[in-house]
Amino acid sequence: MEKARRASHAGSWYTDNPTQLSDELEGWLKSCGLTKSPNVRGVIAPHAGYSYSGRAAAYAFGNIDATTITRVFLLGPSHHYYTPKCALSTATVYKTPIGDLPIDLEVNEELKATGKFELMDMRVDEAEHSMEMHLPYLAKVFEGRPVKIVPILVGALSAENEAVYGQLLSKYVDDPNNFFSVSSDFCHWGSRFNFMYYDKKHGPIHKSIEALDKMGMDIIETGDPDAFKKYLLEFDNTICGRHPISVFLHMLRSCSTRITIKFLHYEQSSQCKSTRDSSVSYASAAATKVNGSSSE
Repeated sequence: MEKARRASHAGSWYTDNPTQLSDELEGWLKSCGLTKSPNVRGVIAPHAGYSYSGRAAAYAFGNIDATTITRVFLLGPSHHYYTPKCALSTATVYKTPIGDLPIDLEVNEELKATGKFELMDMRVDEAEHSMEMHLPYLAKVFEGRPVKIVPILVGALSAENEAVYGQLLSKYVDDPNNFFSVSSDFCHWGSRFNFMYYDKKHGPIHKSIEALDKMGMDIIETGDPDAFKKYLLEFDNTICGRHPISVFLHMLRSCSTRITIKFLHYEQSSQCKSTRDSSVSYASAAATKVNGSSSE
């Protein structure tokens, strides 16, 4: 029996008009001019409304060569619901205005059987936007191809649990038919976010924000989850997908395939010049298999 998660943010965070949405995504994917690569095994991409981060997200999704991928794991942070664990969806299909994405019930059951996951109430599922904002891009990139998804809501995990989930999920990285879509925005700056870190040596506020974000991005590129954790403890940068990113770094550390992360695009919603301003940063990265690595 079908149990559908509605495209609850369509019509507000992005258009619910299928033609318009399809054209918009196509335009962004074309304009980023990226070459699709079968070696790209995952992305880190933003999840704000498309008028803010839609263009930036294309720099992640534009890398995907859909020909060999049959399953996409989605890792998104929880914005409204507190859990110290990861949670699985109870839906059987996620709807988008441009095509529906069925959930891989077999893998869902497999993960459920570990006893490490809780189940998301449908209200929690539909209230959360972090994974939904990736869905239209995935529906577009995999248009006409059979692909299933495994949505995983990543709660407020301890460092130990990030490692536990990373280890548990790492075996899926070694299957070249699997792909990973990790959802995160970067610095949320301004009084409304209770974060106003400013290092004057970089010049205007927006340059200080950029330097702070780039420091974090550089650390993520090293693939070291411990260094990333240290950076977050030191600067408390408001990267909302810190837990999904950390789990992903642990997955890449524990799997036998060698995969490196590289950021391809960075932008800010606006340039902060005074303490009255606010902005959110968006960064897109590709996780690419290093040729000649083991388990291929």
